[in-house]
Amino acid sequence: MAGLWNDLEDLMDSDTDFKPTTGGRGAIKPKQNFDAEDDAKALSKAIEGIGTTEKTLIDVLTQRTNAQRQLICKAYEAETGRTLLKDLKGDTGGDFEDLLVALVTPPAAYDCHEVTRAMQGAGTEDCVLIEIFASRSNQQIKALAAVYMEESEKPLIKALKGDVSGDFSDAVLLLAEGNRDESTTVDSEKAKEDAMAMYSAGEKKWGTDESKFIEILCQRSIPQLRQTFVEYKKISGKSLQESIEGEMSGELEQLLVALVKCVKSVPAYLAELLRGSMKGGGTDEATLNRIMVSRSEVDLLDIRAEFKKLYTYSLHSAIESDCGGDHGKTLLKICGGDDES
Repeated sequence: MAGLWNDLEDLMDSDTDFKPTTGGRGAIKPKQNFDAEDDAKALSKAIEGIGTTEKTLIDVLTQRTNAQRQLICKAYEAETGRTLLKDLKGDTGGDFEDLLVALVTPPAAYDCHEVTRAMQGAGTEDCVLIEIFASRSNQQIKALAAVYMEESEKPLIKALKGDVSGDFSDAVLLLAEGNRDESTTVDSEKAKEDAMAMYSAGEKKWGTDESKFIEILCQRSIPQLRQTFVEYKKISGKSLQESIEGEMSGELEQLLVALVKCVKSVPAYLAELLRGSMKGGGTDEATLNRIMVSRSEVDLLDIRAEFKKLYTYSLHSAIESDCGGDHGKTLLKICGGDDES
Protein backbone atom coordinates (compact mmCIF):
# COMPACT_ATOMS: atom_id res chain seq x y z
CA MET A 1 0.00 0.00 0.00
CA ALA A 2 2.78 2.43 0.88
CA GLY A 3 4.03 2.00 -2.70
CA LEU A 4 0.83 3.44 -4.14
CA TRP A 5 0.90 6.53 -1.97
CA ASN A 6 4.64 7.16 -2.22
CA ASP A 7 4.79 6.91 -6.00
CA LEU A 8 4.80 10.43 -7.44
CA GLU A 9 5.71 9.52 -11.01
CA ASP A 10 2.22 9.73 -12.55
CA LEU A 11 0.95 12.41 -10.23
CA MET A 12 1.44 15.40 -12.45
CA ASP A 13 -0.45 13.82 -15.38
CA SER A 14 -3.35 12.48 -13.34
CA ASP A 15 -6.62 14.33 -13.88
CA THR A 16 -8.41 13.11 -10.76
CA ASP A 17 -9.37 16.05 -8.59
CA PHE A 18 -12.12 17.26 -6.31
CA LYS A 19 -14.45 18.47 -9.03
CA PRO A 20 -17.66 16.48 -8.69
CA THR A 21 -18.63 15.22 -12.12
CA THR A 22 -22.15 14.08 -12.79
CA GLY A 23 -22.79 10.92 -14.69
CA GLY A 24 -19.32 10.71 -16.25
CA ARG A 25 -17.68 8.15 -13.98
CA GLY A 26 -20.69 7.13 -11.92
CA ALA A 27 -22.07 3.59 -11.93
CA ILE A 28 -25.68 4.84 -11.82
CA LYS A 29 -26.88 6.64 -14.95
CA PRO A 30 -30.24 8.33 -15.65
CA LYS A 31 -32.93 5.84 -16.61
CA GLN A 32 -34.18 6.32 -20.15
CA ASN A 33 -37.98 6.66 -20.66
CA PHE A 34 -38.24 7.51 -16.98
CA ASP A 35 -41.76 7.89 -15.55
CA ALA A 36 -41.90 9.08 -11.93
CA GLU A 37 -45.63 8.31 -11.59
CA ASP A 38 -45.16 4.70 -12.75
CA ASP A 39 -42.27 4.23 -10.34
CA ALA A 40 -44.25 5.77 -7.47
CA LYS A 41 -47.16 3.39 -8.15
CA ALA A 42 -44.81 0.38 -8.25
CA LEU A 43 -43.20 1.41 -4.94
CA SER A 44 -46.53 2.05 -3.24
CA LYS A 45 -47.78 -1.37 -4.36
CA ALA A 46 -44.56 -2.98 -3.10
CA ILE A 47 -44.94 -1.31 0.31
CA GLU A 48 -48.71 -1.59 0.81
CA GLY A 49 -49.14 -5.29 0.03
CA ILE A 50 -48.92 -8.00 2.66
CA GLY A 51 -45.22 -7.96 3.39
CA THR A 52 -42.97 -5.65 1.42
CA THR A 53 -41.75 -6.61 -2.04
CA GLU A 54 -38.10 -5.75 -1.41
CA LYS A 55 -37.06 -6.64 -4.97
CA THR A 56 -39.18 -3.79 -6.38
CA LEU A 57 -37.73 -1.30 -3.89
CA ILE A 58 -34.19 -2.38 -4.81
CA ASP A 59 -34.77 -2.44 -8.58
CA VAL A 60 -36.41 0.97 -8.73
CA LEU A 61 -34.22 2.89 -6.26
CA THR A 62 -30.85 1.60 -7.47
CA GLN A 63 -31.55 2.08 -11.18
CA ARG A 64 -32.50 5.78 -11.05
CA THR A 65 -30.31 8.82 -10.41
CA ASN A 66 -30.82 10.88 -7.27
CA ALA A 67 -32.53 13.61 -9.29
CA GLN A 68 -34.97 11.01 -10.65
CA ARG A 69 -35.54 9.63 -7.14
CA GLN A 70 -36.50 13.13 -5.95
CA LEU A 71 -39.20 13.22 -8.65
CA ILE A 72 -40.37 9.76 -7.55
CA CYS A 73 -40.63 11.05 -3.95
CA LYS A 74 -42.90 13.91 -5.12
CA ALA A 75 -45.05 11.58 -7.24
CA TYR A 76 -45.26 9.08 -4.35
CA GLU A 77 -46.56 11.75 -1.98
CA ALA A 78 -49.09 12.92 -4.57
CA GLU A 79 -50.20 9.30 -5.09
CA THR A 80 -50.41 8.18 -1.44
CA GLY A 81 -50.52 11.30 0.72
CA ARG A 82 -47.50 9.93 2.58
CA THR A 83 -43.76 10.49 2.12
CA LEU A 84 -41.67 7.71 0.64
CA LEU A 85 -38.99 8.38 3.25
CA LYS A 86 -41.41 7.75 6.12
CA ASP A 87 -42.83 4.62 4.48
CA LEU A 88 -39.35 3.18 3.87
CA LYS A 89 -38.47 3.81 7.51
CA GLY A 90 -41.68 2.19 8.67
CA ASP A 91 -41.49 -0.79 6.36
CA THR A 92 -37.84 -1.83 6.29
CA GLY A 93 -35.19 -2.11 8.97
CA GLY A 94 -31.51 -2.16 9.86
CA ASP A 95 -28.76 -1.60 7.30
CA PHE A 96 -31.20 -2.14 4.42
CA GLU A 97 -33.38 0.72 5.69
CA ASP A 98 -30.34 2.99 6.18
CA LEU A 99 -29.24 2.31 2.60
CA LEU A 100 -32.67 2.98 1.06
CA VAL A 101 -33.02 6.18 3.11
CA ALA A 102 -29.58 7.27 1.82
CA LEU A 103 -30.70 6.63 -1.77
CA VAL A 104 -33.80 8.85 -1.50
CA THR A 105 -31.95 11.70 0.30
CA PRO A 106 -30.48 14.51 -1.86
CA PRO A 107 -26.63 14.28 -1.87
CA ALA A 108 -25.96 17.52 0.06
CA ALA A 109 -28.55 16.59 2.68
CA TYR A 110 -27.07 13.10 2.98
CA ASP A 111 -23.55 14.51 3.56
CA CYS A 112 -25.04 16.96 6.07
CA HIS A 113 -26.88 14.20 7.98
CA GLU A 114 -23.70 12.09 8.11
CA VAL A 115 -21.70 15.02 9.52
CA THR A 116 -24.50 15.72 12.03
CA ARG A 117 -24.56 12.07 13.09
CA ALA A 118 -20.78 12.13 13.52
CA MET A 119 -21.09 15.08 15.91
CA GLN A 120 -23.92 13.64 18.03
CA GLY A 121 -23.51 12.03 21.42
CA ALA A 122 -20.40 11.92 23.56
CA GLY A 123 -17.29 12.27 21.46
CA THR A 124 -17.17 12.81 17.72
CA GLU A 125 -16.82 10.19 14.99
CA ASP A 126 -13.73 11.86 13.62
CA CYS A 127 -13.28 9.29 10.85
CA VAL A 128 -16.56 10.45 9.24
CA LEU A 129 -15.55 14.12 9.38
CA ILE A 130 -12.13 13.21 7.95
CA GLU A 131 -13.58 11.22 5.04
CA ILE A 132 -16.16 13.85 4.08
CA PHE A 133 -14.08 17.01 4.46
CA ALA A 134 -10.98 15.46 2.85
CA SER A 135 -12.76 14.12 -0.24
CA ARG A 136 -15.43 16.73 -1.09
CA SER A 137 -15.12 19.69 -3.44
CA ASN A 138 -15.71 23.30 -2.34
CA GLN A 139 -19.09 23.14 -4.05
CA GLN A 140 -20.11 19.97 -2.18
CA ILE A 141 -18.95 21.39 1.18
CA LYS A 142 -20.87 24.63 0.62
CA ALA A 143 -24.01 22.69 -0.33
CA LEU A 144 -23.66 20.55 2.82
CA ALA A 145 -23.24 23.71 4.96
CA ALA A 146 -26.31 25.31 3.35
CA VAL A 147 -28.46 22.28 4.26
CA TYR A 148 -27.04 22.34 7.81
CA MET A 149 -27.98 26.02 8.16
CA GLU A 150 -31.47 25.39 6.81
CA GLU A 151 -32.16 22.40 9.06
CA SER A 152 -30.52 23.50 12.31
CA GLU A 153 -30.65 27.29 11.93
CA LYS A 154 -27.01 27.64 12.91
CA PRO A 155 -23.79 27.73 10.89
CA LEU A 156 -21.95 24.45 10.42
CA ILE A 157 -18.66 26.15 11.41
CA LYS A 158 -20.17 27.12 14.77
CA ALA A 159 -21.39 23.57 15.42
CA LEU A 160 -18.01 22.10 14.53
CA LYS A 161 -16.22 24.60 16.78
CA GLY A 162 -18.14 23.29 19.75
CA ASP A 163 -17.37 19.71 18.83
CA VAL A 164 -13.71 19.42 17.78
CA SER A 165 -10.62 20.93 19.36
CA GLY A 166 -6.91 21.60 18.99
CA ASP A 167 -4.98 21.45 15.71
CA PHE A 168 -7.51 18.95 14.35
CA SER A 169 -10.21 21.57 14.85
CA ASP A 170 -8.15 24.21 13.01
CA ALA A 171 -7.82 21.92 10.00
CA VAL A 172 -11.47 20.79 9.95
CA LEU A 173 -12.72 24.38 10.26
CA LEU A 174 -10.54 25.52 7.35
CA LEU A 175 -11.85 22.69 5.17
CA ALA A 176 -15.45 23.29 6.24
CA GLU A 177 -15.31 26.81 4.82
CA GLY A 178 -15.10 25.26 1.35
CA ASN A 179 -12.64 27.88 0.14
CA ARG A 180 -9.77 25.77 -1.21
CA ASP A 181 -7.98 27.57 -4.05
CA GLU A 182 -9.39 26.28 -7.36
CA SER A 183 -6.80 27.75 -9.69
CA THR A 184 -5.36 25.30 -12.23
CA THR A 185 -2.08 27.14 -12.80
CA VAL A 186 0.93 25.88 -10.87
CA ASP A 187 3.50 28.22 -9.33
CA SER A 188 6.70 26.16 -9.17
CA GLU A 189 8.51 28.65 -6.93
CA LYS A 190 5.60 28.67 -4.48
CA ALA A 191 5.61 24.85 -4.50
CA LYS A 192 9.30 24.88 -3.52
CA GLU A 193 8.63 27.47 -0.81
CA ASP A 194 5.71 25.47 0.63
CA ALA A 195 7.70 22.24 0.51
CA MET A 196 10.58 23.91 2.35
CA ALA A 197 8.17 25.49 4.87
CA MET A 198 6.71 22.06 5.72
CA TYR A 199 10.16 20.46 5.84
CA SER A 200 11.38 23.20 8.20
CA ALA A 201 8.23 22.85 10.34
CA GLY A 202 8.59 19.08 10.65
CA GLU A 203 11.57 16.92 9.70
CA LYS A 204 14.11 19.70 10.17
CA LYS A 205 13.20 20.81 13.69
CA TRP A 206 12.74 19.34 17.14
CA GLY A 207 8.97 19.17 17.60
CA THR A 208 6.55 19.93 14.82
CA ASP A 209 4.79 23.14 13.82
CA GLU A 210 1.50 21.59 12.72
CA SER A 211 -0.02 24.93 11.67
CA LYS A 212 2.23 25.16 8.59
CA PHE A 213 1.06 21.74 7.33
CA ILE A 214 -2.58 22.67 8.01
CA GLU A 215 -2.36 26.02 6.23
CA ILE A 216 -0.83 24.51 3.07
CA LEU A 217 -2.76 21.22 2.82
CA CYS A 218 -6.17 22.73 3.56
CA GLN A 219 -5.95 25.75 1.26
CA ARG A 220 -3.73 25.24 -1.79
CA SER A 221 -5.19 24.02 -5.09
CA ILE A 222 -4.91 20.34 -6.05
CA PRO A 223 -2.46 20.92 -8.97
CA GLN A 224 -0.36 23.19 -6.74
CA LEU A 225 -0.20 20.57 -3.98
CA ARG A 226 0.82 17.87 -6.45
CA GLN A 227 3.81 19.95 -7.47
CA THR A 228 4.55 20.67 -3.79
CA PHE A 229 4.63 16.92 -3.01
CA VAL A 230 7.21 16.40 -5.77
CA GLU A 231 9.35 19.26 -4.42
CA TYR A 232 8.99 17.94 -0.85
CA LYS A 233 10.37 14.54 -1.86
CA LYS A 234 13.38 16.24 -3.49
CA ILE A 235 14.15 18.23 -0.33
CA SER A 236 13.38 15.60 2.27
CA GLY A 237 14.11 12.30 0.52
CA LYS A 238 10.80 11.12 1.99
CA SER A 239 7.24 11.50 0.78
CA LEU A 240 5.11 14.06 2.63
CA GLN A 241 2.87 11.25 3.85
CA GLU A 242 5.84 9.45 5.44
CA SER A 243 6.87 12.69 7.17
CA ILE A 244 3.35 13.34 8.51
CA GLU A 245 3.11 9.76 9.78
CA GLY A 246 6.50 10.12 11.49
CA GLU A 247 5.89 13.57 12.99
CA MET A 248 2.21 13.54 14.05
CA SER A 249 -0.37 11.35 15.70
CA GLY A 250 -4.09 10.98 16.34
CA GLU A 251 -6.89 12.63 14.37
CA LEU A 252 -4.69 15.37 12.90
CA GLU A 253 -2.32 12.80 11.42
CA GLN A 254 -5.29 10.85 10.01
CA LEU A 255 -6.82 13.98 8.46
CA LEU A 256 -3.59 15.27 6.89
CA VAL A 257 -2.75 11.82 5.50
CA ALA A 258 -6.29 11.63 4.06
CA LEU A 259 -5.79 15.04 2.40
CA VAL A 260 -2.47 13.94 0.89
CA LYS A 261 -4.13 10.78 -0.45
CA CYS A 262 -7.10 12.70 -1.87
CA VAL A 263 -4.80 15.15 -3.63
CA LYS A 264 -3.24 12.15 -5.35
CA SER A 265 -6.43 10.17 -6.01
CA VAL A 266 -9.83 10.47 -4.34
CA PRO A 267 -10.99 7.14 -5.89
CA ALA A 268 -7.93 5.26 -4.53
CA TYR A 269 -8.47 6.82 -1.08
CA LEU A 270 -12.12 5.76 -1.05
CA ALA A 271 -11.28 2.29 -2.39
CA GLU A 272 -8.94 1.88 0.59
CA LEU A 273 -11.71 2.97 3.00
CA LEU A 274 -14.17 0.56 1.39
CA ARG A 275 -11.79 -2.34 1.90
CA GLY A 276 -11.24 -1.24 5.51
CA SER A 277 -15.01 -1.24 6.06
CA MET A 278 -15.20 -4.91 5.01
CA LYS A 279 -11.92 -6.26 6.39
CA GLY A 280 -11.67 -8.45 9.46
CA GLY A 281 -14.50 -9.45 11.76
CA GLY A 282 -17.71 -7.50 11.20
CA THR A 283 -18.54 -4.86 8.65
CA ASP A 284 -18.65 -1.09 9.05
CA GLU A 285 -21.98 -0.73 7.22
CA ALA A 286 -22.22 3.02 7.78
CA THR A 287 -18.97 3.70 5.88
CA LEU A 288 -19.84 1.16 3.20
CA ASN A 289 -23.29 2.68 2.62
CA ARG A 290 -21.98 6.24 2.66
CA ILE A 291 -19.23 5.75 0.09
CA MET A 292 -21.32 3.56 -2.23
CA VAL A 293 -24.25 6.01 -2.25
CA SER A 294 -22.36 9.31 -2.22
CA ARG A 295 -20.03 8.27 -5.06
CA SER A 296 -22.57 6.26 -7.12
CA GLU A 297 -23.00 9.10 -9.64
CA VAL A 298 -19.60 10.74 -9.18
CA ASP A 299 -16.66 8.33 -9.56
CA LEU A 300 -17.72 4.83 -8.52
CA LEU A 301 -16.35 3.36 -11.78
CA ASP A 302 -12.93 4.82 -10.89
CA ILE A 303 -13.22 3.54 -7.31
CA ARG A 304 -13.99 0.06 -8.67
CA ALA A 305 -10.94 0.23 -10.96
CA GLU A 306 -8.66 1.38 -8.11
CA PHE A 307 -10.04 -1.32 -5.80
CA LYS A 308 -9.20 -4.04 -8.35
CA LYS A 309 -5.73 -2.56 -8.92
CA LEU A 310 -4.98 -2.38 -5.17
CA TYR A 311 -6.41 -5.69 -3.99
CA THR A 312 -6.51 -7.89 -7.15
CA TYR A 313 -10.16 -8.86 -6.52
CA SER A 314 -13.18 -6.75 -7.43
CA LEU A 315 -15.28 -4.48 -5.23
CA HIS A 316 -18.31 -6.48 -6.38
CA SER A 317 -16.83 -9.75 -5.08
CA ALA A 318 -15.78 -8.09 -1.80
CA ILE A 319 -19.37 -6.90 -1.20
CA GLU A 320 -20.76 -10.27 -2.25
CA SER A 321 -18.65 -12.15 0.29
CA ASP A 322 -19.18 -9.61 3.06
CA CYS A 323 -22.82 -8.48 2.90
CA GLY A 324 -25.90 -10.64 2.72
CA GLY A 325 -29.66 -10.28 2.41
CA ASP A 326 -31.43 -7.30 0.91
CA HIS A 327 -28.68 -4.95 2.11
CA GLY A 328 -26.07 -6.89 0.13
CA LYS A 329 -28.33 -7.14 -2.95
CA THR A 330 -28.86 -3.35 -2.91
CA LEU A 331 -25.12 -2.62 -2.60
CA LEU A 332 -24.36 -4.98 -5.52
CA LYS A 333 -26.93 -3.20 -7.70
CA ILE A 334 -25.37 0.19 -6.84
CA CYS A 335 -21.90 -1.22 -7.54
CA GLY A 336 -22.96 -2.37 -11.00
CA GLY A 337 -20.53 -4.63 -12.88
CA ASP A 338 -18.08 -7.14 -11.54
CA ASP A 339 -14.50 -6.34 -12.59
CA GLU A 340 -13.11 -9.84 -11.98
CA SER A 341 -12.44 -10.67 -15.63
